Amino acid sequence: MMMTDKQMNELDQLLANARAPEMPGGLSARMYADADLVQAGFQATEVKAKSNVPPGIWAQLLHLLGGWPTLGGLVTAGAVGVWIGFAPPSFLPDPVQLVMGQGLELDLMGMGALADAVSEDG
Repeated sequence: MMMTDKQMNELDQLLANARAPEMPGGLSARMYADADLVQAGFQATEVKAKSNVPPGIWAQLLHLLGGWPTLGGLVTAGAVGVWIGFAPPSFLPDPVQLVMGQGLELDLMGMGALADAVSEDG
């Protein structure tokens, strides 16, 4: 569907109105005053954060790892690892049997049959 000149003129007028909105009296001044207060708050917290006392070893380690979100991910991964270790899914071998050596044969890719075929004499 092609746009006619009338539709184009209406669209141009709508876009021109959207580019230059008329704000009620004093709204922009109140917005700038509020932005100045917020910016002053940011500067005040930055000044508080800087001190002469060096952070402790745990704070340094936390910063080195990437903060609380990263530490949360590490804790979650560790918990999942312990859970899978104690109650492995059916397709994984039981780690207790592997450690105790109870004769568990693990042939994940079917290479046992290939090894038997290659090792047979002629």
